Amino acid sequence: MQLTITGHQIDVTDPIKEYIETKFERIKRHFDQVLNVHVIISVEKVRHKSEATMHIGGRDFFAESTEDHLYKSIDLLVDKLDKQIRRHKDKISDHHRGEALKMNQATY
Repeated sequence: MQLTITGHQIDVTDPIKEYIETKFERIKRHFDQVLNVHVIISVEKVRHKSEATMHIGGRDFFAESTEDHLYKSIDLLVDKLDKQIRRHKDKISDHHRGEALKMNQATY
């Protein structure tokens, strides 16, 4: 997974980079086919905004969050992306496989 972090009107320090990397490891645990992620963090007066675009095999996911604290904004951003990834993973998995096995066993 290629992770790019950009800051608008804010310096992206090493602790911020490490925090974002550890948070995105959770998404990688749920879905390991993540190709690249672009995270943008910015400050608008006292509000911290985080947004991310994630590319997964032909599909793009986008989420953003605005909070009073930067780390809280990053947490909310990762939660939103994780929810989108889990929904996508559920859609692409075959839910009807168990029903086909039950029908075949019933006919014997």
